[in-house]
Amino acid sequence: MAIVRGRLKQASVDYKLTAIVLALLGIGLIILYSASTVLSFSKFGNNTHYFFSQLTQGVLIGLVCMYIFSKIDYHRWQKLAPLLIIISIVLLALVLVPGLGFKVGNARRWLDFGPIFFQPAEIAKLALIFYIASWIDKRKSEINDFYYGIIPTLIIIGAIAGLIILQPDIGTMLVVTVTAFVMLFVGGSRIKHLIWIFVAGIVAMAILIKLEPYRLHRLTTFLNPDLDPQGIGYQINQAMVAIGSGGFFGRGYTESRQKYNYLPEVMGDSIFAVTVEELGFLRSGLIIGLFLILAFRGLMIANRAPDMFGKMLAVGIISWISFQALINIGAIIGVLPLTGIPLPFVSYGSSALVVLLSAIGILLNISKHANA
Repeated sequence: MAIVRGRLKQASVDYKLTAIVLALLGIGLIILYSASTVLSFSKFGNNTHYFFSQLTQGVLIGLVCMYIFSKIDYHRWQKLAPLLIIISIVLLALVLVPGLGFKVGNARRWLDFGPIFFQPAEIAKLALIFYIASWIDKRKSEINDFYYGIIPTLIIIGAIAGLIILQPDIGTMLVVTVTAFVMLFVGGSRIKHLIWIFVAGIVAMAILIKLEPYRLHRLTTFLNPDLDPQGIGYQINQAMVAIGSGGFFGRGYTESRQKYNYLPEVMGDSIFAVTVEELGFLRSGLIIGLFLILAFRGLMIANRAPDMFGKMLAVGIISWISFQALINIGAIIGVLPLTGIPLPFVSYGSSALVVLLSAIGILLNISKHANA
C-alpha cells in the first residue's frame, strides 16, 4: 500500500483472510451435512434439512453481511458503540422474560420473535468488542488508572457476563470475559490491575460454582468421567469413543457411528468429535491449522491497523474466534471441561454464523486501511 505525504491510501481486500474463512465455511458445511443426517431424518424425514438451513439462513446471509460490513468504514462503529451495548444488554435481559426467551432444557438463550429467532449473546460479543475498543481509544491517557480507566469498563463487562450467566451459558461468559481481558492487556492496562481482575474472576467463578453445585459436578466429572458415566460424563466418554475410533485416518466420510444417537449435540459442541471419527486426526488437524492461520492473519491486521480503535477491534474479533475454537476443541478432546460452546464456522447455528461473518467483514475493512 502506498503512502503519500503521510496519508494512507486504502488497500485492496485481504484475500488471504477471505480464503481462510471460505475454507472454514466449506469444510463446516461438509462436516455438518454428515453430522446432521441422522437427526435431520428422524425429525424431518430427509437427510438435508439442517444442511440447507445452515446454507441459506447462515452461510449465504452471513456472506452478504460480511461483504456489506467490509464496505463500511470501521470508524463508524465507534460512534455506535454506546448504543449497541445498550441494545445488547436489553436483548440479554429480554431472554429471561417468559414468552420472549426460548428455553431448551435448562437453558434460556434465544429470543423468539415469530420468524426471527436468534441468540442475543452473539450480538453482545461483538457489541462489547466495539465498546472496549472505543473506550481504550478514547481513554489512552487514563488506561493505567484503575478507577477512571478500568472500573467503568468492568461494570459493562460484568453486566454482559452476568446476564449471560443467568441464561445460563458459562461457555459464552468465558469467551466474553477472556476476550475483554486480552483487549485490556493489549490496550496497555497495568499488569497489577490485570492480576487483580484475574483474581476477582477466580473468586467469582468459585461463587458461581458454590451457587450451582452442578458446575462443581461438571468439573469433577471432567477430571474423572467415570464418576457420572450416564450423566455429565456421558458426553465426554462418547466423544472420546468417537475420537479414539477415528484414529489417524478416520472411518470415512459419513461413516460415523456415534452420530446415531450415541453422542449428544452432534451438530453443536460435539461436532469436532464426529469430524475426527470420520476424517481421522490427520485430516481433522487441517481445521485446527486453519484456525491458527486465521489467528495469525488477524493479529497481522491488528498490528498494521492505522489507529488504536482499529487495532483493538481486530484484537477483540480474532481473540473471540480463537478462544471460542480453543474452548470447543479443548473440551471435546478432553483437556478442558465441557461448556456447551459451538465451534466457529462449523457448528450448526444460523444467527451465530451471521454475526461471526459480519465480524469478519469488519476485520476485512480494517485490513483495507492497514499500514503496509
